[in-house]
Formats: sequence, C-alpha cells, structure tokens
Amino acid sequence: MTLTWQVGWLDPWWQQQHRDLAYVHEPFNNAQDLEVWRELGFTQSRFTGDMYDMRQPKPDWIDPFGQHFDMLHFSWSVYRMRPGDCIPEHGDTYQKFCDIHGITDINQIQRVIVFLEDWQSGHYFEIDQTPVVNWSAGDWVTWPGSTPHLAANMGRQDRYTLQLTGLVNSTVRTPA
Repeated sequence: MTLTWQVGWLDPWWQQQHRDLAYVHEPFNNAQDLEVWRELGFTQSRFTGDMYDMRQPKPDWIDPFGQHFDMLHFSWSVYRMRPGDCIPEHGDTYQKFCDIHGITDINQIQRVIVFLEDWQSGHYFEIDQTPVVNWSAGDWVTWPGSTPHLAANMGRQDRYTLQLTGLVNSTVRTPA
C-alpha cells in the first residue's frame, strides 16, 4: 500500500472558540456513496455532522491555518460530530470546489483535517484503512484527491475538526 497521506502537529492557538459557532447540519451530497452505504446496511437517516463554513463570517483564528498550510484557493469548514454521527468510508469529490476554481484533476487538491480538541473515547478517524486515534489538539492529517477515509463519533463528547481544502502551492502547475 502506498502512503498517500501525511500527519503533523501545530501548536493550538484557537482555545475553545470553535464551540460557540452557529453550526448547521447539511445532508451528505454524494448519492452514489449513500446508495453503497445503504446496501452495506447503514440505516441511520443522518450522515455527517454539523458545519460552520465559508458561507458564514470567518472567525479570526482561521487565518493562520492558511499560512501554515500554504494553500492556493484556501477554503475552510469547522465540523462538529455529535455522539452517534458517522460518515462511512468515502473519497471526496470536491465538486463545488472544482466548479468554483475550474479544477479538472482532483489529485491536485489537498484536504487537511485539524483536530481542534484532544481525542475522547469513541472518537474515530480512518485514512486509507489506517486508524487514527489518541490525537492531541493541533494534530492534523492531510491527503490528496479522493483518498478513502471515514469518521465517527461513538463517544459521549462532541468531536471538533477543521477541514481545509486547497491546492498546495508546490503542486500548482502554472501555464507555460
């Protein structure tokens, strides 16, 4: 198996400000994945968690993330998974991001998940069939394109992450 993802850590500066955002739930947007999950036996009526994203006023503590990850077309979404929320294995399609920025090759797109709080029992993330648990606030995972991943909260506390999407400047190809 080829490692297509990376992990790292940054020193948290955001404290607990992510807890006070006006989160909104939106349904998962890929009908094909939903169909596969139903065929596998997933019966819940709600997949994913709640979001606070770029359609809302940007909190001041978001800006340094763009500088740390040096992304072109930097976009963000703060994500809250309540106990019982899950998103089974899937690969991101980035449809809206591609449409907005005229991207035709999703392998140029980089996704970053930053864990905003320390791991709690029942919190789970998996990337390319590798479990990620016991994280600390500031740990992050990044991957290109549609690398398979999943997330769940089977614990008792809300699970908070920041999702970043963009083109990493080192992968951006400029026209000749």
